[in-house]
Amino acid sequence: MTEETNTTQNSAANDATLVDRAKEALSGAGEAIRDAYDGVVDAAKENPKTAAVIAAGAAAAVAGAAFGATKLRNKDGSEQA
Repeated sequence: MTEETNTTQNSAANDATLVDRAKEALSGAGEAIRDAYDGVVDAAKENPKTAAVIAAGAAAAVAGAAFGATKLRNKDGSEQA
């Protein structure tokens, strides 16, 4: 075998190892996300009022961020009503 062939084979083996490691990491992350989601759903079922307040707060935060972003994007710096 030539040196180029060996390099190509080593590269392919390393790529396969990286893909396997990525799959394992994503599998573990998927399980963690499912567990976290289940916990959030259970908490929301046990405390629906608290969940509603948290959702409203999150919506307000997103709306505030969107409002701030539009203000920052205003090119001429003038205030618009």
